[in-house]
Amino acid sequence: MDEYLNPAKDKMERSLAALKAEFAAIRAGRANPSVLDKIRVDYYGTPTPINQMAAVQVTEARILTIQPWDASTVRALEKAIQNSELGINPQSDGRTIRLVFPQLTEDHRKQIAKDIKHQAEQAKVSVRGVRRDTIEKLKKLQKSAVLTEDDLKDEEKDLQELHDRFIKDIDALAAAKEKEVLEV
Repeated sequence: MDEYLNPAKDKMERSLAALKAEFAAIRAGRANPSVLDKIRVDYYGTPTPINQMAAVQVTEARILTIQPWDASTVRALEKAIQNSELGINPQSDGRTIRLVFPQLTEDHRKQIAKDIKHQAEQAKVSVRGVRRDTIEKLKKLQKSAVLTEDDLKDEEKDLQELHDRFIKDIDALAAAKEKEVLEV
């Protein structure tokens, strides 16, 4: 990898990291604290992530326990969870919040699998866009005599190999997440 491909590699890595973050937030029938990452709680006028306000633990396979550090925020946490797209009603005893994740129906699993494929395809589109933009930059460098035609071909070959590796990683990540969701 040289100076022309490093920026492309960085952008492709960011696309893959974003996909991993999206997949981590997908509910697969098991309790996973990362499903709460997108939820923000109004904490003294500031939208604050739940993991910065409370300890989040998986107490059983399908139960998350949220223990706020400030007991006065329990109500705000409950409200933020109810208003989120999570689709789970929190249960509270006034100090601790429990989220019980129901088993997913077969139709819901299939819909999640579709969403996973869509998100993976979006990541692939992003990686392809990086490849296209980098090729355009390389061709401009070749036209301005910074790169020779042979150098351009070598760079394009290296870029294609990098692209193929990231596409393969995206496919593997999507297949693993899809398998996790479709398991009963």
